[in-house]
Amino acid sequence: MIVVTGATGQLGRLVVAGLLDRIPAGELAVAVRSAEKAAEWAAQGVDVRVVDYGRPETLAGAFAAGDRVLLISGSEVGSRIPQHRAVVDAAAAAGVSLFAYTGVLGGDEAGFALADEHKATEAIIRESGLPFVFLRNGWYTENYTADAAGTAERGVVLGSSHDGRIATAARRDYADAAVAVLTGEGHEMRVYELSGDVAWSFSEYAAELAARSGKPVVYRNVTPEEHLAALVGAGLPEGFAQVLVDVDAGIARGELARNQGDLSKLIGRPTTPFTETLTAAL
Repeated sequence: MIVVTGATGQLGRLVVAGLLDRIPAGELAVAVRSAEKAAEWAAQGVDVRVVDYGRPETLAGAFAAGDRVLLISGSEVGSRIPQHRAVVDAAAAAGVSLFAYTGVLGGDEAGFALADEHKATEAIIRESGLPFVFLRNGWYTENYTADAAGTAERGVVLGSSHDGRIATAARRDYADAAVAVLTGEGHEMRVYELSGDVAWSFSEYAAELAARSGKPVVYRNVTPEEHLAALVGAGLPEGFAQVLVDVDAGIARGELARNQGDLSKLIGRPTTPFTETLTAAL
């Protein structure tokens, strides 16, 4: 049985869709907080298991010996380490045959604070003795294109990454990589650094956005302090805004431009160009 945790999230839904294209529904289980959100899959024969990362007792019986499990990292920054530990403990107790985890590009070498919980989770998984595979996901292009139309109207892409480059890929690319690992062989004890084939700069992003929207758009680099003030002024919680500014510092250092070709190799095709995702968003 393949078990996908966090299956009703944006990445999880794409993973489940990809798995259903490859395996019978009866060989797939989803571990989710809300059975209602997974009702469509239950109707197809998928085993829906209601769990909560934050309530370890709900994880008893969520996994069985021989299962292949994908732990999609939790969304509650600051609470993920104990939540992930609970999932790892339950998987180890059950004796699953493969434990895949969606970490962050760079792993232990990542210098931005958002990577800290991922580093800690990887250490917990290694210590558990589970046969693991780390899917160290880079940034989703959709992180930047979700508000493409609004950005085009404002005419400014604001950041503090200078001329740093970022090798993003579409969310579906990362989902397809997870599907390949969960349904393939020979991935145990492997670490995959997943990122887009081509790294781009925010100046290039602004130029592409202008060309596709027909509106003048420029990239304006500001100091980290100015960037933080602008994000908070736009309504973001200060803690989250600080995370984004810190990530821009990582981009400026080149930490998110790395590409070892792991993602395109796993999915058997080139990664989705950011221009394609941008066009779709508009």
